[in-house]
Amino acid sequence: DVMLIGEAPGRDEDREGVPFVGVSGQLLDVMLGHVGLSRDENVYITNILPWRPPGNRNPTDAEIAACLPFLARHIALVAPQILIFLGATAAKTLLGRSEGITRLRGQWYEYAAPALESAGLAPIPAMATLHPAYLLRQPVQKRAAWKDLLSVRQRLDTLTK
Repeated sequence: DVMLIGEAPGRDEDREGVPFVGVSGQLLDVMLGHVGLSRDENVYITNILPWRPPGNRNPTDAEIAACLPFLARHIALVAPQILIFLGATAAKTLLGRSEGITRLRGQWYEYAAPALESAGLAPIPAMATLHPAYLLRQPVQKRAAWKDLLSVRQRLDTLTK
């Protein structure tokens, strides 16, 4: 039902080959659980980059550009009802926007790509929210992320009726 997209794997994710399994992934699981979502039942999680950049640096524009066609096809194959972009890099990249995450989060957008069109899919409702790793460093921001997830839950309930 919901596809979450982050930036790139961290150390724990790189080691296990599963996205969001470290401390931030544990927080994400708790957050999702509070709105009736679970990676075991109705959530699919991936990243823009499938590998961890050296030194855990931010992905370069060239790395992102190389991965975008694969990610767009990935989204089309999963065909979620809703997309959630975790953090600034995912949000700016997939929404084609330049604003920071605090300006992008909490609003609904439509994600459209040629890969969706060629698969016969309509644009997908998308929400940007704060990355769980950021929430661990700035716990006061959890309230904003909570509002985002409540909005996702409400939208998902509307789509499934």
